[in-house]
Amino acid sequence: MEDVLKKLRALAEPTRLRVVILLWRGELTVSELMRILGQSQPRVSRHLRLLVDAGIAERLPEGAWVFYRLSKSAVGRKLADLIEEMADSDDPDIGRDLARLEQVKAERAKAAAAYFETAAKDWERIRALHFPETDVEAAMLRAAGPGPFRRHLDIGTGTGRMLELFADRAQNGIGIDLSHQMLTVARSNIARAGLEDRFVRQADAGALPIESASADLITVHQVLHYMEDPARALAECARVLAPGGRLVIADFAPHSLEFLREEHHHRRLGIAPDLMARWLSAAGLDPAGIDELAPDQPGKRLTVLVWTATKTGGADASPQQTEQELAK
Repeated sequence: MEDVLKKLRALAEPTRLRVVILLWRGELTVSELMRILGQSQPRVSRHLRLLVDAGIAERLPEGAWVFYRLSKSAVGRKLADLIEEMADSDDPDIGRDLARLEQVKAERAKAAAAYFETAAKDWERIRALHFPETDVEAAMLRAAGPGPFRRHLDIGTGTGRMLELFADRAQNGIGIDLSHQMLTVARSNIARAGLEDRFVRQADAGALPIESASADLITVHQVLHYMEDPARALAECARVLAPGGRLVIADFAPHSLEFLREEHHHRRLGIAPDLMARWLSAAGLDPAGIDELAPDQPGKRLTVLVWTATKTGGADASPQQTEQELAK
């Protein structure tokens, strides 16, 4: 009863109702809300603090940025849905807010497109070296199975493509990436796809800000070859994966294209199946098969391997062995 009253008291103010209507449509920063609402930073921050304290909104730091979104709590979400349903589109303040929100989203999309354009040439060059991406995605879908999954976690989400790919099999999804620029791209793509129940976070794959045993599906698409310590990241995946959950990994088989290390910062030239098996076993996961996608020009083009692993036990895994120790 007290929790509901606290939420109702927090909502009993016009500006905070406007904030909730805006957050119902996606994550926003303080500066974006300042522009939309036409209010000062102290006022906007105070309203957000009250909404967070009441459990209606969540504060999500991302480097120098802080994003806010509606809380996943059942009561808070139901109240937000009720406010959205009752929101009068003829109200001049709300109408102006929504128009400004579209401007903010358009600017986000423009910034994402500008960054993506600078990186696209390098990505296209790498993609041309290996099996078609549509076939890789089809293999990952096969490896994951039909679901349905309660929560999908995508490590190194990049453009957010995996969140889109599995949207019809997972109730909700979270993308993790270290790059703020890539998260800008992912947010733009998710918004364009209408996936309001998907969001992204800035974090290290070796220290995931996700509760243990909370994800039914984890995908790791072309990420491990960039990492200094993949074993640590896989141990974190094992911790976060729920018993019975599935981990699907796509990465290159061992190759000799040194320019990928020199020009594109690949820390390793592919991953050998036996090394991956040791990483997975050390993390407490059960390897469940490999799908090999070999090109028609061996030696000149790269083979992609899609690994599947499951978590059958109830205990959380801990990164007891580093990648260097396992490689010995």
